[in-house]
Amino acid sequence: MSLRACVVVASNRAAAGVYADETGPLIADWLRGQGFQCDDPAVVPDGDPVRDAISAAVADGARVVLTTGGTGLTPTDRTPEATAPLLDRQVPGIAEAVRAAGLAKGVPTAMLSRGLAGIAGDCLVVNLPGSRGGVKDALGVLEPVLAHAVEQVVGSDH
Repeated sequence: MSLRACVVVASNRAAAGVYADETGPLIADWLRGQGFQCDDPAVVPDGDPVRDAISAAVADGARVVLTTGGTGLTPTDRTPEATAPLLDRQVPGIAEAVRAAGLAKGVPTAMLSRGLAGIAGDCLVVNLPGSRGGVKDALGVLEPVLAHAVEQVVGSDH
């Protein structure tokens, strides 16, 4: 496929070096396995830096941006608010399926995720949870549809 993809990690503590992020590399490796070109994740503080990182990836020609973290209920969880103004169209079924996958695995807190999914220009943007388990569940949801979705964004045939 050789299309570009980017990963944005929203974490105040990981951005400050308090601990190493583990979800970003997991997502980047998965994207590479799906045939995308993907650099190392951008690890940024919550809020405006997330918006800036997504915007930069879209401007740089990424066809997929997957974010991780910042989708919960704490006051610093602002990834959906950073993402929403960038989206030309939302794709609510993706975000709903990610939450449903967690619930199906018996994780009741999956319903607290406020993650969004949508189209920014020619790029599919999806907010994933910040936990390793939530990320793994979300990647399982995306695996059977990601290539098709990316093609559809630019009007490619089924």
